Amino acid sequence: MNFIENTIKKIKDPCNSMYHNAKQRLRQQARPAGSLGVLEEIAARLSGIFNTLNVRLQNKIIITCAGDHGVCEEGVSVFTPEVTRQMVCNFLEGGASINVLARHAGAKVVVADLGVNYSFDPCLPILHKKIGKGTANFTKGPAMTYDDAIKSIEAGIAIVKQLHDKDHIHLIGTGDMGIGNTTPSSAIIAVFSGLCVDQLTGKGAGVDNDGLKRKIEVIKQGISVNKPDRNNPVDVLAKVGGFEIGGIAGIVIGAASNGIPVVCDGFISTAGALIACELAPAAKKYLFAGHNSVEAGHRYMLDYLGLEALLDLKFRLGEGTGAALSMELIDAATRILFEIKTFQEVEIQDTQK
Repeated sequence: MNFIENTIKKIKDPCNSMYHNAKQRLRQQARPAGSLGVLEEIAARLSGIFNTLNVRLQNKIIITCAGDHGVCEEGVSVFTPEVTRQMVCNFLEGGASINVLARHAGAKVVVADLGVNYSFDPCLPILHKKIGKGTANFTKGPAMTYDDAIKSIEAGIAIVKQLHDKDHIHLIGTGDMGIGNTTPSSAIIAVFSGLCVDQLTGKGAGVDNDGLKRKIEVIKQGISVNKPDRNNPVDVLAKVGGFEIGGIAGIVIGAASNGIPVVCDGFISTAGALIACELAPAAKKYLFAGHNSVEAGHRYMLDYLGLEALLDLKFRLGEGTGAALSMELIDAATRILFEIKTFQEVEIQDTQK
């Protein structure tokens, strides 16, 4: 835990005075005050993070973390676990949804193997951070050991350092790939929120009504068997989480420690962000919610974190797709702040009260 704790200590608050300078400029622009809504808050937050009114997000990257889940033995997904590996290969070939949307947003996609049940060729352009070949079935005991939970978070932190050292990053999007991973994600928000599993669990990739009932009972059983300690985020991750979820948590912490904003994708990515912010509350100041997933538990996660989703497109895909699309809005926010003229600059009298 020393590595994680030391990384958390490096997280600094964004510049409050620059945030207020941005707010002041936005109020003075030649348009009705507040007329660009949420974009104004995004712009001000980014100004505080980068300590400038002229934010340029030139290097955007989406890190898609992959891992398999032993709980799939309980029939919680319509897909078999081998699809995780197949989709990772699709990412590498550039033919998946995230590749298309990331290209559109001008972002690079990087795939990280945190726990796929397959041995990839070490020469493949993957970030090889495997903790284990899939988690254990958490209905029978912990999904992973406590040490492995720590390792998964540390791996995420290391990913950010590796990428940032190589090519200075301005914005990170988180994404996921792992058949069955809506099940641990529902379990995680159930533990932290204390809300009923029934209201936090959705159909994932498309189970039917009977499958949803089975999934709910599986989550309840996993929580009952393992009794995760909500006051210990690592314990929650170890008991009912996933390797890729831990990796995403580490990415959020690592990004915040380097002053890099993170746009979080959907349900699974937000589960990772939830672990991160429970460990490091200061990291939340660097976090943006990309979209509102149709997964039942996602809005409860966002409420718990106090985040407002930038988009609501009825997505339920993951991979980082919602993060990719929201990057375009975030880019737009930086431009409205710096490029829209003030009343004084265009010599228009401000008559607003």
